[in-house]
Amino acid sequence: MPELPEVENVCRSLLKLVKGKTVEDIHIGWPKIIHYPLEIEQFQDALRGQTFRGLNRKGKFLVFELDDYSLVSHLRMEGHYSVHKKGDPSDKHTHVVFCLTDGEELRYRDVRKFGTMHLFKKGTEQGQLPLSKLGPEPFSADFSAEYLMDRLKKTDRIIKAVLLDQAIVAGLGNIYADEVLFRAGIHPCRRAKTITEEEARVLTSQMIETLNEAIEAGGSSVNTYMNSLGLAGSFQNSLHVYGRNGQECVSCGTLLEKIKAAGRGTHFCPSCQIIE
Repeated sequence: MPELPEVENVCRSLLKLVKGKTVEDIHIGWPKIIHYPLEIEQFQDALRGQTFRGLNRKGKFLVFELDDYSLVSHLRMEGHYSVHKKGDPSDKHTHVVFCLTDGEELRYRDVRKFGTMHLFKKGTEQGQLPLSKLGPEPFSADFSAEYLMDRLKKTDRIIKAVLLDQAIVAGLGNIYADEVLFRAGIHPCRRAKTITEEEARVLTSQMIETLNEAIEAGGSSVNTYMNSLGLAGSFQNSLHVYGRNGQECVSCGTLLEKIKAAGRGTHFCPSCQIIE
């Protein structure tokens, strides 16, 4: 699943392709992708004649800004947006097509069909699901070591589970949770309430640093991820632990391990990340 850095790069690349373009029609081949409004015709009618004015991101969600509406989109496992000329070849995995007045098409392709779209009146999207359930992301002014510490001391869950909880911190997924915990020297199975204030400060700074590095590298292309210009990211070449189980730790040379934590495959160094 694309995480914050990958979605940020999709956002940046896609904005260049759609800003200022107007929707003429919408073809929907898999209606279950549209979660709100439930009536597909209402979704289509609302978007016809609307112009893309901007594109933002909150956590792992894309937020398309049109004249009167905000389209909230989650890519899930393999969702992908791209722009094509009308008449260009398509395939059975292209499920939503926004036909534009300039003869181009914004296509949403999703092999697994897990992606979602919600259409809201512009300005109301932050107060409604799915965005309303999100906590602050690491780049937000609302996120700090003090905020994180306050949330950690209130739960008995392991720290890996807390970092994956989008209601506490938005944007981290399995890849970056593992990387951040390694950089902070914290075992993924440590109980959150045992994290010290100093460790919370290190954890916070490592979240920001790691995510910024990943964004600048175009994200991590560990599965099928590409941005909307068809470019893969390169941060996978800089990953310290994720996907490297059985290889030597870059810091101490100990063989990295993989366990299951918080229901996810979890990578760590047993020497650098000691559980107390």
